Amino acid sequence: MSFLLPKLTCKKEVDQAIKTVAEKVLVLRFGRDNDAVCLQLDDILAKTAHDLSKMAVIYLVDVNKVPVYTQYFDISYIPSTVFFFNGQHMKVDYGSPDHTKFVGNFKTKQDFIDLIEVIYRGAMRGKLIVRSPIDPKNIPKYDLLYQGI
Repeated sequence: MSFLLPKLTCKKEVDQAIKTVAEKVLVLRFGRDNDAVCLQLDDILAKTAHDLSKMAVIYLVDVNKVPVYTQYFDISYIPSTVFFFNGQHMKVDYGSPDHTKFVGNFKTKQDFIDLIEVIYRGAMRGKLIVRSPIDPKNIPKYDLLYQGI
């Protein structure tokens, strides 16, 4: 399903997306097109893209093509999803030590839709961090000590 979503293939394109997407949540999925878990996530993102078109813009970013952002966001697990609003990095409290990105796949489409709605509403009120509406048992657990993709 990754062919249904637009891709950003270089640092310049990612920078441009962060700067130009206004009044919507920018969703950047960092991963690989041939990874099974990334493909599952891409399926969820593609199915929800139309429903969320008034609130969010979704792009896929290949970790191998944009190593600057892969390092900057400390992408050590794929897929990782990062959120922005009006050029500002949006953080989400998932109940884990890392608030900068969502690591792994969403269990359901509704989990992703709920998360985007919460981020959008919080951002419209000027918040830079919001609390995740996703049930904690649906959030993948991972070890922050792992290094390497």
